[in-house]
Amino acid sequence: MKITAIRTYRAEEFANVLWVHVETDAGITGLGETFYGAEACEAHIHNTLAVRLLGQNPLNIEALHKEMVNLPNAQASTGVEYRAASAIDIALWDIFGKVAGQPVHVMLGGQSWDRVRVYNTCAGTRYVRTNKIKPVDTWNRGDGPYEDLDAFMTDAGALAEDLLDNGISAMKIWPFDPAAIENKGQFISAAQMKEALCPFEKIRKAVGDRMEIMVELHSLWNLPVAMEIARALEPYAPRWFEDPIRMNSPQALAEFARSTPVWTCASETLGSRFAYKDYLDRDAAHVVMADLCWTGGLTEGRKIAAMADTYHRPFAPHDCIGPVGFAAAIHMSFSQPNTLIQESVRAFYNGWYRELVTEVPRIEGGYVYPMEGPGLGTELVPQFFDRSDLSTRISEES
Repeated sequence: MKITAIRTYRAEEFANVLWVHVETDAGITGLGETFYGAEACEAHIHNTLAVRLLGQNPLNIEALHKEMVNLPNAQASTGVEYRAASAIDIALWDIFGKVAGQPVHVMLGGQSWDRVRVYNTCAGTRYVRTNKIKPVDTWNRGDGPYEDLDAFMTDAGALAEDLLDNGISAMKIWPFDPAAIENKGQFISAAQMKEALCPFEKIRKAVGDRMEIMVELHSLWNLPVAMEIARALEPYAPRWFEDPIRMNSPQALAEFARSTPVWTCASETLGSRFAYKDYLDRDAAHVVMADLCWTGGLTEGRKIAAMADTYHRPFAPHDCIGPVGFAAAIHMSFSQPNTLIQESVRAFYNGWYRELVTEVPRIEGGYVYPMEGPGLGTELVPQFFDRSDLSTRISEES
């Protein structure tokens, strides 16, 4: 078997998402995806990676992965090179599963769990469905049934009750972002602190400790302010602090982690296992989070999870991007024995994901269940290829 063509797809409506088809002479096509800078990732795939991949055996995943990430400027980052390689890698695993007639999680080692607990990242229907991705750029209310971002900023207690009614007992929120954007992460006023704490007060008042709260800080703060926020939040017993500072200083994050009894989560902004090792060696991360569309695909993701396990750290795959990446994360979660919990966005898996793919992971009662069918178990829907805003590019074996 050999790779005969690589096709990429971009839709203007979902400007940050890039989809990839890796085609073979056996008639089997693998599906991959990445997110952010879609046009730049597309260019790297066709201008740099295609010449290295066309004609190769798609089942030699480790060798092809090393070929893709062993390029100049493609080391330990989540930049264009790693995002492009991630999309291809996910597609190669999809091919592997289809050849074997098994789901990807079986190819990764089989099921470690019968079901995996999920938490709800409280984004709204318009969140990331735009070319803007600054956290407060997409806070405008949409018209869908799950406007959870608006809800956590206005009535977080009612939102927590609604999630619990649906069996979801963990949620992630980011009410400190407006202050961070306004003050460029350099300080927070007493009034801003009080306002940002309100959602936590409302959640605890409404549902007590029945709801776990993950705090997303989006790498927007300097270290002293991040530590000040952590101290203010400790009475509300959050589960973790995610990306409190920029993920470019293991020493600084270790100082943050030592300052609070709450777990520190680091994070989808890190690329490759080598970056994670720097943080684990300094005791800077209690929870290891990885986005498979950014950090090197399933090949690198399982190495990151295994490395986390050697440090006795739990693994929690990221998802706040597209439907194919979500499916890949689900397969990874089921295959890893140290999976803690899976991120999900109900506004996405009940909403725009269903516009794009044939199958969405089954989530019921606060748990996700294994995807069925060979490979990733999902495909782009036929009508996707008829979109008026669709652009495509192809590299073929000469």
